Amino acid sequence: MSPLELTLVGAQVLLPSQEVECSEVSIAQGLIQRDRATRLVDLTGYLILPGIVDLHGDGFERHIAPRRGAMKQMDEGIRAAEAELAVNGITTAVLAQFHSWEGGVRGPEFAEGVFRAIASVKHSVPTELIPQLRFETHMLEDYASLPQMVQDWQVPYVVFNDHLPHERLAQGRTPPRLTGQALKAGRSPDAHLKLLQDMHARASEVPAALEVLCATLKRQGIVLGSHDDATSQARSWWRERAVRIAEFPETLEAAEATKSAGDFVILGSPNVVRGGSHKGNASALDLIAMGLCDALASDYHYPSPKRAALLLAKSGLRNLPDAWALISSGPARVLDLDDRGTLAPGKRADLVILDAETHQVAATIAGGRVSFMAGDIVARFIA
Repeated sequence: MSPLELTLVGAQVLLPSQEVECSEVSIAQGLIQRDRATRLVDLTGYLILPGIVDLHGDGFERHIAPRRGAMKQMDEGIRAAEAELAVNGITTAVLAQFHSWEGGVRGPEFAEGVFRAIASVKHSVPTELIPQLRFETHMLEDYASLPQMVQDWQVPYVVFNDHLPHERLAQGRTPPRLTGQALKAGRSPDAHLKLLQDMHARASEVPAALEVLCATLKRQGIVLGSHDDATSQARSWWRERAVRIAEFPETLEAAEATKSAGDFVILGSPNVVRGGSHKGNASALDLIAMGLCDALASDYHYPSPKRAALLLAKSGLRNLPDAWALISSGPARVLDLDDRGTLAPGKRADLVILDAETHQVAATIAGGRVSFMAGDIVARFIA
């Protein structure tokens, strides 16, 4: 599909000046243009906003593994996920895939299939798909091969997790949900428990191994992030190793430490929509009110970024431009994507068009190409 070449007129537009007013948006060659195009499309009654940049989402899992086990054609699952992204106004999406001892859809073998599917699909869909590898830090046997795997899988972004139930293991107790987790991983409960115990026993080796791994990945130009930080000490440790992004810090202490050091905080949009964390962690609404948020991500629910931004604007916690920045220019800045995030001339033609009354997504345009359009707005474009 060729990029659109037209000027959208009559709509309310979120301008680069952070003002919302009736204005025009011109598109050609996949970019926002300063000069008017010959063809005009009247979008009176609509609101034009920068496309959503989603920095972390694993909602695609339901498309590639709708039942136990992966689809045989995993690339078709990625295409289905891309369609859902577009329906929700997302024009750039980080697809967060585990590389974990947890197995199943989080296992290393599954991860390879996901990353190869993303690579095979990403150049044929409008939405920009960015793969993220979520690496479990206690998988010491995988440290030596990870840098080459990241390169082979075309992964530009790695985030570190630690989901081992250390407290239970230290007490000699069986972790919760062990049997179900073992079955998903294709192991017996005894074998799965022994794996967890062995990784926990080698915990003292992890910091030194991480030091080397972070340095290696940084030399490769990989963006690094940490996940679920709970203390200021943990965040400081990561920062010293050039891990500048904190995904979903669990506490006010960790979020404050991140921001005070000049690093980036990503919070979950579902946390905003729900009015709090489903795990009892720090409230995203509270952290946003304190200025401790650079970007909101979909986490596990693609409709949530748009809903969260509109909720923040409606509540008065942020005005619409500032709220929308948390899902557009803010996340673009986190990943140093300086070619998107606003509707300034020269930027990528990434935009979402909302019905001004209902705020439903009427159309999404990514890189100047239509990724989603439905309803009455279609007649405006084909008139």
